[in-house]
Amino acid sequence: MDIQKLITEVLGKLNNSQDLVAKFKKDPVGTVKSLLSSLDLDMDTIKKIVEGVSAKLGVEDVAKEATGFLAKLKKFFGK
Repeated sequence: MDIQKLITEVLGKLNNSQDLVAKFKKDPVGTVKSLLSSLDLDMDTIKKIVEGVSAKLGVEDVAKEATGFLAKLKKFFGK
């Protein structure tokens, strides 16, 4: 089973819905199970997917925060 492919699939579904992102942050295992319900996944695989998706979401959140911070700095310094 290609876990990276499943992580990409889950991320694609999460990117289309802020509600799903919030649900994932609250209950990551349950959200992954529901998004990939057509597959029979064991708990170890689900945990690996959750870890991968969480890492990717964390990077995106940090990038968004950094972009916002830089925009505020530019505005503050008038550039």
